[in-house]
Amino acid sequence: MREVSGFAGYTGQAFSPAGDKGRFVLPPEFRSAVKVSSGGAKTLCLTRHHDWNCLVGFGLSRHDELEAQLKYEEDSAIRAGKPFDRDRRRLSLFGYRKVPFDDSGRFIMPEALRKRANIQSGLFYHGMGPFFVIFSPEQLAAEGENFEDLLMDCEDAMAEAESRSRRRKS
Repeated sequence: MREVSGFAGYTGQAFSPAGDKGRFVLPPEFRSAVKVSSGGAKTLCLTRHHDWNCLVGFGLSRHDELEAQLKYEEDSAIRAGKPFDRDRRRLSLFGYRKVPFDDSGRFIMPEALRKRANIQSGLFYHGMGPFFVIFSPEQLAAEGENFEDLLMDCEDAMAEAESRSRRRKS
C-alpha cells in the first residue's frame, strides 16, 4: 500500500447547503484531508455506500487500499472454499467517480450520485477514518433508529452552518 505522508484519516462532522447549479462545498477539514490523501491533487472520489443510502468520499490513496481489500476478500473466499467473482466485486469497489474541486472546496455533484443518495437540500459529512460518509439530511432522517445519534450530529452541524451564514450576512 502506498503511504501518504501526513494523511491521518477523516474525522468530525460538517454540513454544506446545496448551492446553485448543483454545486456543493467540501468543508475545510475534509478538503485538506482529501488533498493530502490525493498527493496534493484536488480530487474527491465519490461512490455510493454498499449498504446505506448515502455516499462515500475519500482521496486517491484509497485506491491501493481497495486493491488490498479485493485480494484479502478473494483469499478468504478461497480458504473457505466459497466462490468469488473478482470482476463483480471490482464493479462495486472501483466504480467511484473522481470529482475535481476548487481552492474553496466547491465541486459539482454528479447527477447520478445525487439521485442515488437522495440529495436535496445539502450534504452532511461524517468522518469514518479511511473514508467519510455523506448523507442528505432528509435521507438521514428517514434511515431510522440506528442513525439517531448521527441525525443529532447532522442537526447540530446544520445549525452551526446556519449561524455562520447569518454572521456573514450581518
